[in-house]
Amino acid sequence: MLRQFHLQTHRENFYNITAKAAYTVQQSGISDGICIVFCPHTTAGITINENADPDVVTDMLNGLSKAFPDRPEFRHMEGNSAAHLKASSVGSNATVLVKDGRLLLGTWQGIYFCEFDGPRNRTFYVKVMEG
Repeated sequence: MLRQFHLQTHRENFYNITAKAAYTVQQSGISDGICIVFCPHTTAGITINENADPDVVTDMLNGLSKAFPDRPEFRHMEGNSAAHLKASSVGSNATVLVKDGRLLLGTWQGIYFCEFDGPRNRTFYVKVMEG
């Protein structure tokens, strides 16, 4: 089963999309398999990280901004090279095991859409397969 989702982002941020992936798993009827979450954008990404303390997202955004600051020597005409670097470092997908019809995430884990160049109208995909 493949589902497409749309997300309106407002700024650089991490958006918790765990419920969308869990819903897709539930709707698929698949008991054991894998769930892939994919982002088709070059200035956004997908990651799995802590979902209990919102300060983790803030810290990650601050860390990525320090690791990949805007630099005057960047040549990309759109002016969003730092967003491209952040997206490449985070990656465009995450794979989660499915067991007993549920995402096999750790107690504190959530799936995040990572926006590095907002505001934007974004798309992401969730695919669930037996396996």
